Amino acid sequence: MKISYRLIFDRITNYIFAVLLIFITMGLVIGVLRLFLSLGDLVIHADISSGYLHIISEVLTLFILIELSRSLVEYFNTHRLRMTFIVDAGIVFVLREVMIKLFEESLAVDEVYAMSVLLFVLGALRIGSVLVFQREKQVLDHHSLEGSN
Repeated sequence: MKISYRLIFDRITNYIFAVLLIFITMGLVIGVLRLFLSLGDLVIHADISSGYLHIISEVLTLFILIELSRSLVEYFNTHRLRMTFIVDAGIVFVLREVMIKLFEESLAVDEVYAMSVLLFVLGALRIGSVLVFQREKQVLDHHSLEGSN
């Protein structure tokens, strides 16, 4: 009897990612519900600016969770993690931090430089991953056309 370690690995990985996707989905549902509840607090309290900061932070956090869940769903379809979804989540996270610190007016000059470099690198990674994906897609399409002839 031959044991397929690849099959065992794929099944365990699928179960782990399925559990992660369930928790992320639950987090999204809970986050949306809490966001709607915080809208009521925004109307009641006189301090609007801190309420808006909280809402903006929550919405951007939900965007990060959505990007991570898209990455996991794509893994179930292709059994590969797409770099673009992961980098998109990183970009949204950095932009979230920049927006919060700008709104709080607590962004130092060295942090601006660091965040700018990080966004530049993440943007370059995203562009590179899209170009590699397009090239792989063209190669696969070319091979499938040759195979059908």
